[in-house]
Amino acid sequence: MSSSTPVFESSFIFEEYIEETHFRGFSVGYEIGEYRYDALVELIFSALVDFSLPHSEISTFTPINAQRKMRNAAKAVYATDKYRSRGEYGEILLHIVMRDYFNTVPAISKMYYKDGPNETVKGFDAVHIVDQENDLELWLGEVKFYQSISGAIRDVVPELQAHVDKDYLRNEFLFISNKIDDSWEHAEKMKMLIDGRTSLDKIFKKIRIPVLLTYDSKVVSSYKEVSEEYQMQLIEELNKYHDTFRSNELPKNIDVILILIPFEQKKRLVELLHKKLEVWQQI
Repeated sequence: MSSSTPVFESSFIFEEYIEETHFRGFSVGYEIGEYRYDALVELIFSALVDFSLPHSEISTFTPINAQRKMRNAAKAVYATDKYRSRGEYGEILLHIVMRDYFNTVPAISKMYYKDGPNETVKGFDAVHIVDQENDLELWLGEVKFYQSISGAIRDVVPELQAHVDKDYLRNEFLFISNKIDDSWEHAEKMKMLIDGRTSLDKIFKKIRIPVLLTYDSKVVSSYKEVSEEYQMQLIEELNKYHDTFRSNELPKNIDVILILIPFEQKKRLVELLHKKLEVWQQI
């Protein structure tokens, strides 16, 4: 279910090597012998406003207030030097992939409702919807913005199980419902779908869980340009990690969609992102 009008045109940066109903695998590639860090950083920052601000803020975006809103979006991410361990950039990547490749629309901006500039927001990492002929699908995303794929899989699987627990879902839906912008066109339908009186059996049929895992890839770090051999080896690596993920006990009766984005070096990417964020926070 790819969008006919990608919001962020991320296909200029991502090559989709695997496109299956429940599995997507991407490559960022290279430019003049170097991994495309700068292009990936620019893509992530192109989504910052859409990711960080609520519908009411985005809908009033004008040339006059653009600078202030961009600064507010940057400040909503975090304000700390302990940036290496933070996962917000992974959430932005998931936001981009969901918008461009699954045609989703964000229901709430969880960043906007943080208690403080360095707080993290618990719960699902993304809350989006897809409008299917006036019937909403609820897309609840999970992210592990990691260097290690084994660590990412190890940590995300128990979270998936915990996050489909009855009490957890009811509490999360209450949080989401209270944060829905009433000016949003899908607000009423969304609130009805996740209302405490709606049976979870009915809601489960509407839920999709995209799971984005990043990792430092041996294949990506071994090449300097995209070649046939690179493509074959990366596809083999992506399929291997998909098989590892599926070999775990995953939630029953809910569609879980795995998204893999391999990096050359996550540490370097985060350092570049942090430098750019500091600039945005001062504009």
